Amino acid sequence: MTPSRHHHTTDPRDRVPLLQKVAFGLGMATPIAFGNALAQLTNLIFNIGLGINPILLGAAQMIPRFWDAVSDPLAGYLSDNTRTRWGRRKPYVLLGGLATGVCFGAIWHVSPDLGPMGILLFYLASTMLFFTAVTIYTVPLQALGFEMTRDYHERTRLFAYASFIGNIFAVLTPWMYWLARRESIFANEVVGMKYVGSGVGILIMAMAVFCGIKCQERYYGEIKQQPRLKLWSTLKDVMQSRTFLRLLACVFLVTAGYSFVNGFANYIIIYYVFGGARSAASTVMGINGTAWAITALIAVFPMTWWSRRFGKASTVRLAVILMMIGNLLKVVCYNPVYPLLTIIPTVLISSGMLMMYTMGPAMVADVCNEDELVHGLRREGCFSSMYSWWLKFAGSSALLIAGVLLVATRFDHAVAAQTSFTLFWLRTYEIAIPTLLCAGGLVFMIRYPLTEDVAYENKEKLEERRAQADSAHEGETP
Repeated sequence: MTPSRHHHTTDPRDRVPLLQKVAFGLGMATPIAFGNALAQLTNLIFNIGLGINPILLGAAQMIPRFWDAVSDPLAGYLSDNTRTRWGRRKPYVLLGGLATGVCFGAIWHVSPDLGPMGILLFYLASTMLFFTAVTIYTVPLQALGFEMTRDYHERTRLFAYASFIGNIFAVLTPWMYWLARRESIFANEVVGMKYVGSGVGILIMAMAVFCGIKCQERYYGEIKQQPRLKLWSTLKDVMQSRTFLRLLACVFLVTAGYSFVNGFANYIIIYYVFGGARSAASTVMGINGTAWAITALIAVFPMTWWSRRFGKASTVRLAVILMMIGNLLKVVCYNPVYPLLTIIPTVLISSGMLMMYTMGPAMVADVCNEDELVHGLRREGCFSSMYSWWLKFAGSSALLIAGVLLVATRFDHAVAAQTSFTLFWLRTYEIAIPTLLCAGGLVFMIRYPLTEDVAYENKEKLEERRAQADSAHEGETP
């Protein structure tokens, strides 16, 4: 692989001030850190802690994604068409962020006295509210990130800040279960999560308010005169962008691959590596989670260097390859004798995911320029919503399959010692499925068309078009 012979320099006017980068990163900490924590904690609390059937739990996790099929595009469409004194995105960021914090805390306030069906319905209702709030918050927030700068490299830097800051908070999330398990403080993990979850909810609200106040919509003055978008024609245009579809296909397959075996790593550490000793396993899980987050913090720097030298698509390809290697190393690193070997695949997979999920939004922002060049419209909200929805759908639809796979392993939450059959298939599914789907995603990143040079060509053409439109408008003014 050879680097491009020429790299473009970011114009000072396209730079995002440091405080706004920090504020945006704090806002993005919720989907990066705490949104993912919900998926990991669901099985630990509701399956292992409360004994809910994993297939039913998987179905309950999937159902809100059907609602996302409506709420995500609607949130993007509404924010694209909103015109207020505060801009298109900020009202949704503020209100949605507050609602997200409240709903996150509420999920864990479940009573075991409700019985299995009552607990399942409570989980379904509370997560429906939570994911609706997340949509109202994150779709406009991500769209705001798309339009805070129009520079190819500054977009990478902006989303790198988001990843770095988000993963600072991700250091805390794996210890949420550990803290909830402290018997000296709480009766059990179910009780503990009520308090831990409420604390996290307050933190989410505080960061959302700071983000909504400090981040600025720099180009709102140019866009507020844009004609009102039509929902179906806009979504059709978005889903007909071949560049967008190639990026989406890659990220979708990788996301689905890991969601198919959602939480299996925790089961393997508890029941294979530690033979059912949850307290000891929770410590290693916490160490792995911390290693994951610290790796993601460090990986931001080589990711930024690699992206500038070789381009965003090359960075995604590197990310997928790292994830595949990390997954295959689990064959030897799931080791009861040396449990800390699990850190090795953790580091590789964390690096890969950090790179891919940072590059993805930054690349969608470049696609928005391409879309404006073709259609003459700025509709970051709709691109943000479709990108978010397909990733959510990849995760949630796979959760039902994850429940089926877990049952197929004959896992029994009531016993500490699982059978050799169960342990074999837990490891087989957890290693093979993500590896194969990562390989499929890698194919779509071969010869990705929207390179750095093409992105800057698009930017220059758009600037010329805007300058001509401004000149024409001034000529018409009496």
